[in-house]
Amino acid sequence: MFLWKTRLLRLFALVRRYPGVIAAFGFVSGLVSFFLVDRHEGFARIIAVLMLVSWVWLILEQVLRQAMERWFGFGLPPPLLRYATQLIHQESLFFALPFFSTTTSWNSGQLLFTGALGVAALVSIIDPIYYRRLAPRRWLYLTYHTLTLFAVLLAALPVILQIPTPESYQLALGVAVLLSFPSIAGSLPLQRWWRGLVLVGLMAALAGAGWWLRLWVPPATLWLHDVALTTQIDDVSRAPGRSLREMSGAQLNGQGLYAYTAINAPLGLQERIWHVWMHDGVEVDRIAIDIRGGRKEGYRAWTHKQNFPPRPEGRWQVKVLTDAGQMIGALRFRVTASAAVDAGVAPASLPRQ
Repeated sequence: MFLWKTRLLRLFALVRRYPGVIAAFGFVSGLVSFFLVDRHEGFARIIAVLMLVSWVWLILEQVLRQAMERWFGFGLPPPLLRYATQLIHQESLFFALPFFSTTTSWNSGQLLFTGALGVAALVSIIDPIYYRRLAPRRWLYLTYHTLTLFAVLLAALPVILQIPTPESYQLALGVAVLLSFPSIAGSLPLQRWWRGLVLVGLMAALAGAGWWLRLWVPPATLWLHDVALTTQIDDVSRAPGRSLREMSGAQLNGQGLYAYTAINAPLGLQERIWHVWMHDGVEVDRIAIDIRGGRKEGYRAWTHKQNFPPRPEGRWQVKVLTDAGQMIGALRFRVTASAAVDAGVAPASLPRQ
């Protein structure tokens, strides 16, 4: 027993002496996790399960500490527990951040969510901010805690359970709200009956806000590998023809247009996505596509739209959405009245735009 206590205290001393190493470890392991998830389903599941197990420790920290004191006769120093919590936050954020930075549409509201994760990751490695500014403010710390858990679940659940993005979002939101209950209840003692109603109201408000803001949350495991807007598709090689940024109304109505997308998804994942055609900000068509994950080049699929308005001139956009409405990316083009348009081969949009 004494030996275990000595080893734990030595570990605590090393953590205090080299805090930068812990932060660097969190960052590097997060990047390694992303590449392993992208390439090997087995590694992805192991990493995701380990991340969720660490969160079980974080949620049950008080219970486990009391059990250790009862079973082994000594308690862990509070500073060591604080460092363990900080390490879990670092690991969680740097595990999730590469997924969201890859899948974010940076010219949309998704920028706010991924930006918040980036700020949270920086906070987790800057001790003066983490311990002096964040931790003492209970409400802010709880918000930080819940955001981190939610991000980890969004990245991990589709890989572990092989469920579509809409189901994984609902499950991640439900688990995050449920696991935040002990923290919220601890900050709102229930000596009076009406405080229980306030607690239920807070939990419901948290769940409602999470669902309402889903359009601003990138789908962590889906991103565009390749895109094109073209008038031709080679069915044999499943490859698009020349990509267009601009075309005339006559050309559009005469030939129609293909929206080609190669979507990267984890091995084993089956997903329904939508091509939503929009003209000057107004939706004019919505076409469903079923995809399967696992291909290195992404699952190649396209929609062919032939029915356009009599006057199609203006700015067009093809949004690529999940079944829950989360945006994977967008393709953009412009229709002019003149037949003399640029028929260049520049891509309609960047893969993550």
